Amino acid sequence: MSLRVLVVDDMRENVFLIRTMLGKAGYEVDFAYDGETALKLLAQAPFDVVLLDVMMPMMDGFEVLEQIRSTPAIASIPVIMVTARTQDSDLLTGYRGGADYYITKPFTSQQLLYGIGLVLGQEKAS
Repeated sequence: MSLRVLVVDDMRENVFLIRTMLGKAGYEVDFAYDGETALKLLAQAPFDVVLLDVMMPMMDGFEVLEQIRSTPAIASIPVIMVTARTQDSDLLTGYRGGADYYITKPFTSQQLLYGIGLVLGQEKAS
């Protein structure tokens, strides 16, 4: 059974890139272009990991992360922040909010797969 990943990013080209990378690695990938849709998807179906952008309109990634961590049914899902925000304060905000890992854009397929493997306790990093 393949692992199920939810990609949350308002930039369609980023979603396409990540879906392509993960699809080639055998992951099942769903996506949302905003935080509200992501939270609805998380409430409807189980996911193994969430890849979450920070800079999104209406509800940013930190707010989505806060909602995930405060909702018992989904609070334990690993969340990887995938963002262009590279300031130490941004990383600390993510980790303090409950992010399991932080990947900065641009990134490689290998970095993405490594991060997923790390938070899932697996060695699927190739």
